[in-house]
Amino acid sequence: MARPQSPAPARFRDPRRTKYDFTESILVRCPRCERIAHVQPAPDEDRQGTPGVFFAPRRLVCRGCGLSRQTSSQRIALWRSSAGPALDPYFGTPLWLQTETRHGWLWAYNLEHLTFLRQFVAASLRERAPWYDTGKKMTVVARLPVWIKSAKNRDEVLRAVERIRGSVSAG
Repeated sequence: MARPQSPAPARFRDPRRTKYDFTESILVRCPRCERIAHVQPAPDEDRQGTPGVFFAPRRLVCRGCGLSRQTSSQRIALWRSSAGPALDPYFGTPLWLQTETRHGWLWAYNLEHLTFLRQFVAASLRERAPWYDTGKKMTVVARLPVWIKSAKNRDEVLRAVERIRGSVSAG
């Protein structure tokens, strides 16, 4: 039985979050056992758990098979397309939170990112900061494909989001 969802807010104000804000913890498909694995910052004595360090060394850990890999590479490739399956920026492994729709691929780095997308899509009124306001301009919302932003695709995108969310408990 599906858990009841709280009603979606009628208004969404862009908090100016970028894709970098969602890379602290990334859910991926384990390269060994195909189950859920996590990519997160590697423990570092110098950093002492300071969040938000995008270029910090990362560790891929799978609790299913015990796989553990670490990278300290400064080469990071953020996914910018909805034309194919998305990959994580550190190890290049497929993201766990993704599904294909008839318009393209919908994906998220983690559950917080997925919730953010759901809130945006479900809102009937979507507000962005004024063009003359200083600050971040190319936010996650600004970079979304047109088919995700379109009101006529709202139901289809929300179904895809729920399908993705359901894959976490099934995985």
